[in-house]
Amino acid sequence: MVGEDVFDGTRIGVWSEPSEFEVTAERMIAYAAATNDELKQHAEGILAPPVFAVVAPFTQLAAVTMQPVPPHLMMRIVHGEHDIRQHRPIVAGDVLSSRGKVVGIHGKSSGVVVTTLLETRDAGGALVNEQYVAGFFRGGTWPHEAGQAFPAHDLDPAVRGAEPSATAVQSLDADQTWRYAEASGDPMPIHTDDALAKQLGFPGIIVHGLCTMAFTSRAVIAHACPEAPARLRRLAVRFSAVGRPGQTVTTRIWDTGVGTVAFESTNDEGSVLIKDGLAEIEPP
Repeated sequence: MVGEDVFDGTRIGVWSEPSEFEVTAERMIAYAAATNDELKQHAEGILAPPVFAVVAPFTQLAAVTMQPVPPHLMMRIVHGEHDIRQHRPIVAGDVLSSRGKVVGIHGKSSGVVVTTLLETRDAGGALVNEQYVAGFFRGGTWPHEAGQAFPAHDLDPAVRGAEPSATAVQSLDADQTWRYAEASGDPMPIHTDDALAKQLGFPGIIVHGLCTMAFTSRAVIAHACPEAPARLRRLAVRFSAVGRPGQTVTTRIWDTGVGTVAFESTNDEGSVLIKDGLAEIEPP
């Protein structure tokens, strides 16, 4: 095909070399504070918040996802979806080993999706969490499908139209992006440099998608398992729009079955920030 981009399908299924990360209570407490998480177990560093799972393999995520991508598309990435499978909570003193691999490349009408799988294990080799991440490369042209598609977590339209089981309203602080950048280790300048964010087509500084995901995890836990946050075993989202500092995040939550809830989040303008949210809760 004329004008087709070249994505390297040979990278599918190839694990990266592992990287090590030592967890401290201070690091977990800082992440909780950066995401306005006041739940006792998280705020006091007893357990890591669920989305803290992204911190240990963050450098792996970026490096692995870019491996099959042609250089001219690398700066056109958008974080499309994220799915965390928590086998056990992260705790202070954990020495974690993370690695990743591309599991699928799928051409779409307006770009290309690269799906990456990350796994994090403890010092004894036991699996702590797995994460699927979809990187969407805007404007890429690759009319093929290779490997595994991103795991499904679509919200039933009938559920979306029903009265929610709970609603949570949370505030994004004026300094939210700077705090999150430091606590998470994600220094992307679109979250801290207003002029650059506008130059790249955003209305100004935008909130990290993973920060918004952390907000939704807190809303889900408060509804489904407030006394035992470790019961949250899966959290899957689709990033649909960008949040801005100073806005509120309104999350509607629906009980959809034994051990599952669905959720979606909007901002002040009614734009959907988090779409097709799915959480799985371990029975008490």
